[in-house]
This record gives sequence, structure tokens and C-alpha cells, in this order.
Amino acid sequence: MVNPLDYDHVVVAFSGGKDSTAAFLHLLDRNVPKDRIELWHHDIDGRDGSHLMDWPSTPAYCGAFARAFDVPLYFSWRIGGFEREMLRDSTPTAPVNWENPDGSLGQAGGKGPSGTRLRFPQVSADISVRWCSGYLKIDVGVIALRNQPRFLGKKTLFISGERAEESPCRARYKEFEMDRTSTDKRTVHRWRPIHAWRERQVWEIVRRHLINPHPAYRLGWGRLSCRAFIFGQADQWASLKAIDPVGFSVLSEYEREFGFTIHRSKSIEQLAAMGSPFAGCANPQLIEEARDPNWNHPIILPEGSWQLPAGAFTKSGGPA
Repeated sequence: MVNPLDYDHVVVAFSGGKDSTAAFLHLLDRNVPKDRIELWHHDIDGRDGSHLMDWPSTPAYCGAFARAFDVPLYFSWRIGGFEREMLRDSTPTAPVNWENPDGSLGQAGGKGPSGTRLRFPQVSADISVRWCSGYLKIDVGVIALRNQPRFLGKKTLFISGERAEESPCRARYKEFEMDRTSTDKRTVHRWRPIHAWRERQVWEIVRRHLINPHPAYRLGWGRLSCRAFIFGQADQWASLKAIDPVGFSVLSEYEREFGFTIHRSKSIEQLAAMGSPFAGCANPQLIEEARDPNWNHPIILPEGSWQLPAGAFTKSGGPA
């Protein structure tokens, strides 16, 4: 059994979603001291980009979560975020910024070959085609870890919340393995502590700790990955169009401009027309909460007030 106490650093890749929340809470249940743990959040849209894909409330939600449990939270992002990477035209991928414990910013990358995308990531299990995960989350974390001297000569346990139930692709992941950032100068192991969990176990630990779920779940989204999750079903696209018609139209216009749709065979306009908005999308207060970049609500709810969010156990798609 993995013993987090054997490590100098315990890093949790934290999206604010149910699975990374469950992974963190599992550490607390294992009596891992909070002063050994740090949360890392990768801003998909970056700090100087648009809010095309991610929920505007997510960074503030993650900040509130970290404060509630008195654990450090460090943000990292690729400069320009999703939109800049998507619009690359004979230019290199942008550098990565990350927050250091002393409050300074680190930066690395951005020196690769020039290339052109001018299309959305495609619905595919192939991460080179579904480039958003690799370029905006996985590689961002790798660059941030490799370029911080504080990890040299130390043992680091890097924790992520992938679960086998989510897709056949994720079912093939190992629960514990050597991380790609590990070298003879630093030891980094990857641990997926909830890999074998079913969704009911995830919501049970969230309920037991009285965690206020991200508002996207209460609106009806089944995953927090992105509000414009590329594997989203028709109801997700109908819901996004209902709560943010301007943002939806920007995505739709990009599809027309590129001549390539996200879904390959259907445009998001066609998908939205096939679906129905989630019930939560009729609640203006909840919509405003999900879109609020200054989100500031309780993370730990009063005893007896927790409710299973509408998005729990809904079909949300994923790489097969």
C-alpha cells in the first residue's frame, strides 16, 4: 500500500471537480498531515486569455477550497491558454507560468518548433489529437515540476483523480507508477488513489465531508473538466448555449472558420439542437454563481444541508 508519509511532498492535481476533491479527502481520511499536502490547479484558459472553455468561477472556487482546509494552492497555466494554442499559426507553443511558494512566478518552455493548429481538439482517445489535455494540463504540470529546484533530492508523490469507471482508456491506467518527471536527481511517483472507485464512492466521501460541490454540478454538468467539454453530450451543448449564448456563438464561429467541428460529424449548433438544457439552467442565481470569477461561498456546508447535485450520475462522455 502506498504510504504518503514516505514522501517529502504530496502534490494533488486539483481541478475543483469531484474526483480530485475525493482524492484529497482520501488523504485526510488516511491521516496525512495537511502541512505535507499542496494543491495544483492548471488554468485551462490561462491568465491572459478568454473564458472559452473553463468555468470563470473555478479558480476562485479552488482558492476557497484551499483556504477552507488550510492547504497551499499553486496555479499554473500556459500563456494565452486554450485560445492561443488553438489559434497557433506558424508559431511555437507558448511558455508555461507557475506560482512558487515564495509568491514569485516561474516560467519555462515556449522554445519548441513552430507549428499550426487552427482547429479545436478533436473527440478522440488519442491525446495528440485531443491536444487540450496534453498541452494545457499534463504538460503544464510536468514543466512546473521539472523546473522547481525544491523537488531536487526529494521524494514527491503526485496524485491525480482518474478513475477506471470513466472510460476504457482510463481503465488501463496504473494506480501507482513512476512519474515521467522522475530522474536520478528527483524521485516522483504517480498515484491514482481512487482509480478503482465507483462514482457513488466519490459522492459519498464528498457528502461525508460536507463539501459544497462546484456550481457546475448543481447546474447539471456531470464533469467539471471544462464547461465546453469536447466529449459533452447534446444536452451539455444545449445548456451552454442557454446560459452563455455569446460564448457559445464564439465557439460555433470558430468551427465554421476552421472548417472542422469538435465532434467531427456534427457541429455544436447541431448537437445543441438535438439536446435540452439541464433543469438548473433555468435558475438565474445558480448561473450567475457558476459564472462569477469572484466566487465566495462556503466550501464546508452545515450538517444536514448537503444535497446530491443534479449532475451526479449523469452521462457526460469521455475518451473511449
